[in-house]
Amino acid sequence: MRRLAYDENWPESWKLTHLYDELEVWGSRRDLGYVYQYRLRHDWAMERIEALMPHGSTILDVAAAGGNFTLPLAEKGYRVSWNDLRGDLAGMVKRKYESGEVEYVPGNVFELSQQWSGRFDAVLATEIIEHLAHPDEFLVCLASVLKPGGRLFLTTPNGRYFRFNYPRFTECPDPSVYEAVQFKPNSDGHIFLLDSEECGMLADRAGLRVEEITVVTNALSCGHVKLGHLLPWLPESLVFGIEKATRKLPAGWRDKLHSHLYAVLRKPEEA
Repeated sequence: MRRLAYDENWPESWKLTHLYDELEVWGSRRDLGYVYQYRLRHDWAMERIEALMPHGSTILDVAAAGGNFTLPLAEKGYRVSWNDLRGDLAGMVKRKYESGEVEYVPGNVFELSQQWSGRFDAVLATEIIEHLAHPDEFLVCLASVLKPGGRLFLTTPNGRYFRFNYPRFTECPDPSVYEAVQFKPNSDGHIFLLDSEECGMLADRAGLRVEEITVVTNALSCGHVKLGHLLPWLPESLVFGIEKATRKLPAGWRDKLHSHLYAVLRKPEEA
């Protein structure tokens, strides 16, 4: 994947995406909490996809933005479809492209799914479901584009993390009231945050089976409660060593101390 030089003449969406590229891909130390948080997410997704999906598999990367999962997956031999509501970002991703098979399909995945029934071996949806008024319908949509036996790789903020205080989807009588504010980026756009129990429940309703659920990124790794001030002074090995240790805590503590939930959901094989 190519590293682009900033251009003042770019569209605003490209400028913002480039800022995140410097943090996510190239490891800028401007916000180490964000850098470490993203690295854990990226490494998990790449490792689990490579472990579970043979090279050559078709993968849909939903709301893929700057293509920072799309392009590395294509370089590893996967056939990847890049998708995002912001179609103008496709031009930026194409400039970053170096090798592999990538299809660019901008648009609303709910609408596109009607022509994608049973098309993909896997779907990747990182930090998307929490921005939707209808996360249940989103999982149904993604399940519909999977082949039998296909997998959904999902990451989202953990609803049981001690710093989060968002409503539970299953306790909301009318989710449609949030439709006007859905699809907004960053944490300002969070609507519902799932925990492992609710994730499993919604997966079951969508006809998916949970293969893995884990919580990741403790308060130190993401720099919360002012711990971000310590990160520039701590060796990475220590930060990730503590991260590894807190994941071994009893379930109740583990859920409270980790900010993100990662899940692998599978569509059953046809009978």
